[in-house]
Amino acid sequence: MAHTAAADIATIGRISAVPAILQVIREMTGLRFTAVARVTEDSWTACAVLDQLDFGLKVGGELDVVTTLCHEIRSAHVSVVIDKASEDPLYSNHHTPRLYKFESYISVPVFRTDGSFFGTICALDPNPAHLKASAIQSTMESFARLLSLQIEAEESLQQTEAALQQERQTAELREQFIAVLGHDLRNPLFAIGAAAEMLQRKFPNPASDKLVRHILTSAARATQLVDDVLDFARGRLGNGIPVNIAACPDLNEALLHVVSEIQSVHPDRIIRTSIGDLLGLQCDRERVAQLLSNLLANAIAHGDPQGEVEVIAQVERGALMLAVKNQGQIPDAVLPHLFQPYSRPTSDMPQAGLGLGLYIASQIAQSHGGRLHVASTAQNGTLFTFSLPSAV
Repeated sequence: MAHTAAADIATIGRISAVPAILQVIREMTGLRFTAVARVTEDSWTACAVLDQLDFGLKVGGELDVVTTLCHEIRSAHVSVVIDKASEDPLYSNHHTPRLYKFESYISVPVFRTDGSFFGTICALDPNPAHLKASAIQSTMESFARLLSLQIEAEESLQQTEAALQQERQTAELREQFIAVLGHDLRNPLFAIGAAAEMLQRKFPNPASDKLVRHILTSAARATQLVDDVLDFARGRLGNGIPVNIAACPDLNEALLHVVSEIQSVHPDRIIRTSIGDLLGLQCDRERVAQLLSNLLANAIAHGDPQGEVEVIAQVERGALMLAVKNQGQIPDAVLPHLFQPYSRPTSDMPQAGLGLGLYIASQIAQSHGGRLHVASTAQNGTLFTFSLPSAV
């Protein structure tokens, strides 16, 4: 991962412990200029500064890296401690103390947790100081290790926040996609359906009626596909399918209407209905009807074409139990994935739809605080059961 100077300065600036570390170093050593420096092969940049010398270097300020001892620390990965540069056997003739006019100096390397070199914690003063014969070096090296952990934690936090911001932006784009899909597709489809109905009603013509009915069926089918994609998108955004929970005195009629609609599309199939007294329930009438429509359409499409389909709805102890049963078995390997999007039984025949029906039905159940369960055996066929708790 590449680290820019600006990013590293910002990272150090967000670590609240850094000013305290510099102040402790100042008090321990007596050195009046302390800094955290970012050091690379070709740059020395101040990331944090405590300057009581009027050294003149601010945060973001740069030095020619080859004029500094930090350049050598970067190469050797060892600390440098100088009590009195003018008398030090290694540094009395070194260009750095003369250039920056210091006698006492200490600098320890700072590594990232992955082992790469970040820079140094350093301090200097024009006056000599007793640094070598003390615990100052080990203390500053401990500060360097602490700073390494703080840098990693801060960068991880920033990466997490950046990822979260990107996810928010992605979510906004998804919301825009839903809005565009709902408006730019549903409106034309509505216009097509309305125009076809007007033609059928005002200009009946045996020669064209079949074509008009085909247009109406196709428009209704396309509208249903759009609705499925909208519901799928809402569910995948994490908010679930929206429901409007209210008293539902006519749920019986809504469910019977669903059965009637599907029966009219499949007149050759036998659908047996047993719907009891459903008074006293609170639910989203349209969504529960949609759930039944999806379950019933699935039973017709994937059950035994010669077998009966049963729809049962009743209230037990104040809770709704809505079941759809068909002949035919779902393989055990398929059952755990049945309510996932795009899941459908394997078939060599082309199939209509997007494979979202059962996923949407399960999302409607969850949005109600209910549960959608499936059981399938060779002897008893396949039974989908929606349980709506009485607390709803």
